[in-house]
Amino acid sequence: MKKTLLWMSMAFAATAYAASPASSPEVTAGADLKPLQQQAQAAAMTAQFLTRFHYKTMPLNDAMSEKIFDRYLKALDPEKLFFVQADVDKFAFARTKMDDAINTQDLSTPFAMFNLYEQRMKERMIYARGLLKQDFNFDKNENYFYARDKAEWPQTEAAMQDLWLQRVKNDWLRLKLAGKEEKAIRATLEKRYDYTLTRMQKLKSEDVFQLFMNAYATAIEPHTNYLGPKASEDFEISMKLSLVGIGAVLQERDEMTTIRELSPGGPAALSGKLQPGDRIVGVGQGLKSTPVDVMGWRLDDVVALIRGAKDTVVLLDILPADAGPDGKHKLISLVRNKITLEQQSAKKSIIEVKSADAANAGMRRIGVIALPTFYQDFDARRKGDKEFKSATRDVARLLAELKTEKVDSVLIDLRNNGGGSLNEAVELTSLFIGKGPVVQQRNSQGNIQVESEKTAKVVWDGPMGVMINRGSASASEIFAAAIQDYGRGLVIGESSFGKGTVQTMVNLDQVAHSDKPKFGELKMTIAQFFRINGGTTQLRGVTPDISFPSFSDPESFGESSYDNALPWVQIKPAEYQTVGDLKDLLPLLQVRHEMRVANDKEFQFILEDVNEYKLLRDKKTISLNEVERRKERDTQEQKVKDREKLRLKDKVASGKNGDQKDDKADAKVADKAATQDDGLQANERSLASELAAEKARKDAKDVLLEEAAYILGDEVDLLKSHHKLAEGVISDAMRKTQPSPR
Repeated sequence: MKKTLLWMSMAFAATAYAASPASSPEVTAGADLKPLQQQAQAAAMTAQFLTRFHYKTMPLNDAMSEKIFDRYLKALDPEKLFFVQADVDKFAFARTKMDDAINTQDLSTPFAMFNLYEQRMKERMIYARGLLKQDFNFDKNENYFYARDKAEWPQTEAAMQDLWLQRVKNDWLRLKLAGKEEKAIRATLEKRYDYTLTRMQKLKSEDVFQLFMNAYATAIEPHTNYLGPKASEDFEISMKLSLVGIGAVLQERDEMTTIRELSPGGPAALSGKLQPGDRIVGVGQGLKSTPVDVMGWRLDDVVALIRGAKDTVVLLDILPADAGPDGKHKLISLVRNKITLEQQSAKKSIIEVKSADAANAGMRRIGVIALPTFYQDFDARRKGDKEFKSATRDVARLLAELKTEKVDSVLIDLRNNGGGSLNEAVELTSLFIGKGPVVQQRNSQGNIQVESEKTAKVVWDGPMGVMINRGSASASEIFAAAIQDYGRGLVIGESSFGKGTVQTMVNLDQVAHSDKPKFGELKMTIAQFFRINGGTTQLRGVTPDISFPSFSDPESFGESSYDNALPWVQIKPAEYQTVGDLKDLLPLLQVRHEMRVANDKEFQFILEDVNEYKLLRDKKTISLNEVERRKERDTQEQKVKDREKLRLKDKVASGKNGDQKDDKADAKVADKAATQDDGLQANERSLASELAAEKARKDAKDVLLEEAAYILGDEVDLLKSHHKLAEGVISDAMRKTQPSPR
């Protein structure tokens, strides 16, 4: 089966999973990184594909070289915090030489640029650390200009030092405002700057090469990427949602590989011998092996040792969570097994909302299916595995369960779903519309292909909706657009990302007939997709039928933020028949929505926060005056307290007072992340507090999801009380040919 993908971005959790064990990490501390021969070969192969088969074919010439140079420089130093103008001038000759570096398989210049960047970063961290010895004056009316992506390069070393002085002062002031004492502040920042240096020293030639090749790939258009061997494997796992390993999510903390969480049913959890917070300090292959000391290793190198074939033994040297640095270790052996990444699978829940109609009094049950990604195990499906992992199969099963639970409507939650398999987008849509075209593809030759499921049967023919936000992209946009174009359901939320391109995976190892993974893969744009109505989601995204407030900035997030995004265009509509018409229903739903949220304090709080965020977003500077910053912080804290009082007052008035302590805790959870700054970076917080905060966020009330459920409840009420309106929403053709879910 062809891997046709629609994907916005790639970000993968570090997890212990399967492959052949690695022997030892590449040690590069203190030495310049150099390109490997296979990387030069991979660069040349990549260029051949991009210049011949990309949807937007562009020659690799001097003009492209300048684009690559600028993007590579931006990737290295996006905020202009390390290079001074003289450093940039030093490599000015290379602006028209990047194409030659790829064509002649000589990558010495891009690696030289990286090595200078590494040197400058080391110098900046040493300078920053030295500044901590002095006392800082926060009485001046001084501002720190932190949004530097469009700033000029510092002209002199003195200007760079002034910039870093302000940056360190801001780091210090944030911690001071959070209540930290001077000694603790100094220790925290010393450790932070040292960690940055240590992390830099762990970088490998593969990291540099991938950074450079992505500068080339994204210079053509935003969604073409090069994936090195490790990134390629991570991508495969994200699509299959399965791996072979011990079932533990790992995290680097204090130079040690730490267990962040255990996967239910995995070897680590079933053993009963491991818990979050345990540190893995050694890894061995086999029960009688001697564990290799992995203290200070990169996380992915430790993961590589933990990887292995199913049913083989991995021996772990563990420093327990409650043990000090010199505490007693314990040896634990685990048998590797297949792990399913259930946290990324489709999940269902039911929200009950009160009917607003006196004639239809009661509760409406709205079934919610959250789908984080359009996943599919391509290899398992190709091999004929009847149980292959698939988003559509999982959603179909959940829909069947929701039928038995007698829900009145279904909401497909695609918020922050960045895409995935094109097949899954088409097949998932067919669960709601049956047979018919779902999306159109146009390749670089202008040929148009209509994607549809010719033998599909509707699994759910009742009222339904789709919830999207700015993070909903690609496959999510295909699904939402098709549901909207067919008149099948409501689209609720924010305008989507706007990615209307199709990618395929090119395995460079297969091209080179390499038995070992060394060349990586190319994720290349090969087509553009279009809605069945002839429009495209490219650049503009999907516009919801009922819009919610958004924190997203179109200039910094979404397709419109890219300077080389493909334009919005239109083609001839596909031949399709709508299954419903919501135009008469939408005004009524909009009025009910507006009336309800006008009296919903939580929704109004979101509107307040969105407006405040937009004001701060355009500011781009922050005061280094302590009195002014404390005043800003006090204002934010007062806002949290005021909201707590309003929430409690409402509960008392409604007779749902409950436990006041719990009420206050819930209120703080809802507002703390947006209004309070502890001055710490993620890896500086304790694991316990990090996990507690994550749990609190998951447990916090999802105001927007609840309002979406109310909107679908309103739809059910209107359809029950207005028969003529109901006849227009679902067409006779749909009603006659499809089975009823109830």
